[in-house]
Amino acid sequence: MAEMDTMFLNPKNYVNRELSWLEFDFRILNEARDKSIPLFERLKFLSITASNLDEFFMVRVASLKDMVHAKYKKPDIAGLKPEEQLALIGERTHELVALQYSTYNRSLLPALRQQGLQIICEHEELTEEEAAYADRYFRENVYPVLTPMAVDSSRPFPLIRNKSLNIAALVQKKGGSEELEFAMVQVPSVLPRIVELPKGEKGERRVILLEEIIERNMHDLFLNYNIVSAHPFRIMRNADFTLDEEEAEDLLAEIQKQLKKRQWGEVIRLEVEEKVDKRLLKILKKELSVGSSDIYGISGPLDLTFLMKMYGMDGFDHLKTPPYTPQPVPALMNDDDIFTNIRKGDILLHHPYQTFDPVVNLVREAARDANVLAIKQTLYRVSGHSPIIAALAEAAENGKQVSVLVELKARFDEENNINWAKKLEKAGCHVIYGLVGLKTHCKITLIVRREEDGIRRYVHLGTGNYNDSTARLYTDCGLLTCHPLIGEDATAVFNMLSGYSEPPTWNKLALAPLWLRGRFLKMIRRETAHARAGRPAHIMAKMNSLCDREVIATLYEASSAGVRIDLVVRGICCLKTGIPGISENICVHSIVGNFLEHARIFYFENDGSPEVYMGSADWMPRNLDKRVEILFPVEDPKLKQQVIHILQVQLEDNVKAHILQPDGTYEKIDKRGKVLVTAQEQFCQEAVAMARKQMAGEDVHDTRVFVPVKR
Repeated sequence: MAEMDTMFLNPKNYVNRELSWLEFDFRILNEARDKSIPLFERLKFLSITASNLDEFFMVRVASLKDMVHAKYKKPDIAGLKPEEQLALIGERTHELVALQYSTYNRSLLPALRQQGLQIICEHEELTEEEAAYADRYFRENVYPVLTPMAVDSSRPFPLIRNKSLNIAALVQKKGGSEELEFAMVQVPSVLPRIVELPKGEKGERRVILLEEIIERNMHDLFLNYNIVSAHPFRIMRNADFTLDEEEAEDLLAEIQKQLKKRQWGEVIRLEVEEKVDKRLLKILKKELSVGSSDIYGISGPLDLTFLMKMYGMDGFDHLKTPPYTPQPVPALMNDDDIFTNIRKGDILLHHPYQTFDPVVNLVREAARDANVLAIKQTLYRVSGHSPIIAALAEAAENGKQVSVLVELKARFDEENNINWAKKLEKAGCHVIYGLVGLKTHCKITLIVRREEDGIRRYVHLGTGNYNDSTARLYTDCGLLTCHPLIGEDATAVFNMLSGYSEPPTWNKLALAPLWLRGRFLKMIRRETAHARAGRPAHIMAKMNSLCDREVIATLYEASSAGVRIDLVVRGICCLKTGIPGISENICVHSIVGNFLEHARIFYFENDGSPEVYMGSADWMPRNLDKRVEILFPVEDPKLKQQVIHILQVQLEDNVKAHILQPDGTYEKIDKRGKVLVTAQEQFCQEAVAMARKQMAGEDVHDTRVFVPVKR
């Protein structure tokens, strides 16, 4: 057995997590390259690859650079040291960027032109009328906002903000020496980056980017100089700050201080125009302390996230996927209040196919219900104008006990969460800022209500954030219940978060970092034992990321024992499939569609007595060891079958699913001769059908009526 353990833990049987993440961005890029997808959806996918890559550099690449600076030599799960990882990441990222711009220049721009929309690549391409319009637009709208900056003995090289777009120039004093000087201007983010030009005679629409208009008018910014050359550039800084929570007297104040530092961290990537003046590049390289491997020559506009703004342009709805309207939840399609409906039985929510309104309404009705005594909730990421925040504030103002855990350490949402926390405190809510050393990532709401037969607890448990905006874009599941044992556990969760009091036993919920890891390993090993004894054994699991070494090794052991393992892993997957004697029984699917796959669902066959769980945790070390996470069971037989159905349909997807190959690449399924199954489309159709069946008084739990989408 020790020999087997060594085999399952061998680094050659694992994939580096950063390289696996890059493969995920390649899968998104493949959607941008897919000509069967509506053109504006392809623009959106390309924009997503760019924003993903930004965050990847600011956090993951930055973290590796920190390790190199600290002379950290410990190899990762795949046996790679930080320096080796950075080298491989650099090589693969340059390939990704090259493919991004090949897609943009050779596929998307021509396709847009065919549809009557042209992006002007260089201001020299403007017609006389367009040039006059652009120059007037500059004088009236742009010039007053700009701050040109020269660099000389009295003016040092300016501090460049993280992710800001800038134009660098070499300038020469008129009538003076031939010496070249450096100057620059920041492209203001407060102005629209896309400027639409007057329509041509044939009605075609043309747009130009703001930086091109500024570059065209640089001479107006440096009146006493000749512009020798001017090129856009953009930098990415280390944005991964660390907190010594034990030493921080005021966590909120410390995070606010660290947020300011994020703008000025070490430069880890420099993007410049491919045709940049070499003299200009030399200055940038020196002043920003950037190595050659961290410089990206771009054959097109820097920062492709502007394509998301393009997606919002009017007049091109025929080039987009028709918007989907989330459907009502059948169990709530009546005149009863939400508490009465929950008392009838547990209610499964499936977003965005079904509306997120029940979650908002639960908190809103609780805020106004005279019988509700207390509301407790965890908040990780919420929307800009959150109705849930408003309802919690209203509840406190109505005299109810309101306790809210606001996780200040939710990366890139820290500032937003600080603002909400202050607003809730002003309204009279008791606000908790998480636990020292842990992120509180679980999604749970507890309503305590006084009723005729005593106190009853209503609970919402979810796989996604309490964010009404992303609930229309992310696929997530939730459960509404008033099961007494889950209510007891929910109370214990909040008591633990606010007062560090852990109960001696738990009823239904499994928590990280306490014993969720052990629970998962136990259930996987139980399937292994069933397989070895010749009993039914099958694991289906859906998550965002899989990179925990112990979990993967345990899955390898289960596979080698004959357990069939079907995984739906959206992003990072450090597991390898098809290794003889180790992972031949494991299949990994990754679905990239119009919605972001976000739910975590786990199925264990258990010798013909299946168990189904949902939760907030991926199979990652940080989720199992460094976060407060909740795993909850789905026990109602009809709801359990619906959740199993979700997994089965996703595993049948042969349109949007990519299958992990033994060599670490992902390939789409050969669809020839097959009935096409697109899981997300099918769930949309099913949600509409269920709502209609409910209105007609039919049984909405009969999943036999649901058939694969046919084209």
